[in-house]
Amino acid sequence: MTFDSAFLESWRPRALAALRIVTAYLFIPHGTAKLFGVPHLPMFDGLQLVSLAGLAGVLEVLGGALLLVGLFTRQVAFLLSGFMAVAYFMAHASRGQVLLPMLNQGELAVLYCFAFLYLVFAGAGAWSLDGLRKGRTA
Repeated sequence: MTFDSAFLESWRPRALAALRIVTAYLFIPHGTAKLFGVPHLPMFDGLQLVSLAGLAGVLEVLGGALLLVGLFTRQVAFLLSGFMAVAYFMAHASRGQVLLPMLNQGELAVLYCFAFLYLVFAGAGAWSLDGLRKGRTA
């Protein structure tokens, strides 16, 4: 099987958009669980909005929604990448095994951190409000 580089290159903006959309779609429920109890996770029962976990929920819902539609993608991704780095070191690395996220249940935080960091440099891709704002429709 050979890969036609011109074909692959023509699909790059769409693949980037798919990465952005799916990542945001999977990220948002972390915030809705904290803020709205959907899906219900007992660990978030009684969560105070004015707390670190409450702030995390707001960032997850609002930041995820902005990424989902591709609005202010680079700025939001920068903020969320830093947020996920802090989340990793505060919530996971503190359990020990800093360099082994599999052992401290921090794999998802690291993955989100670097996916968002990639979006800072790559942008929104196709199918984004950022593209519409700049007059691109591809």
